[in-house]
Amino acid sequence: QVQLVESGGGLVQAGGSLGLSCAASGRAFSTYHMHMAWFRQALGKGREFVAAISWSGIDTRYVDSVKGRFTISRDNAKNMVYLQMDSLKPEDTAVYYCAATRKGISTMLAPYDYWGQGTQVTVSS
Repeated sequence: QVQLVESGGGLVQAGGSLGLSCAASGRAFSTYHMHMAWFRQALGKGREFVAAISWSGIDTRYVDSVKGRFTISRDNAKNMVYLQMDSLKPEDTAVYYCAATRKGISTMLAPYDYWGQGTQVTVSS
């Protein structure tokens, strides 16, 4: 069993910054060979891709709306994944989810087998 636990959400003014963390755990779990991603879901909308990182950390992907503002990173030794969010906008308001897969880095929901419970990010104007 794999557990993903997000933290770091909160309320911030537009233009501000927040850093999200995702702690991975489970019996014999290792983030090595696990590709990780962040998705988000705004109230009344579907879950959308935000950023992904390959298990090595070399390959990263971002949705166009966050490029240049968000940075995904990971620390495999600590089984942690991070999302640094800068220049936040009200439209970034959503519940942010951490996800993991061994199937390969992807911007789609379907390949991700493991999901956290989510952390709320609210950006006020």
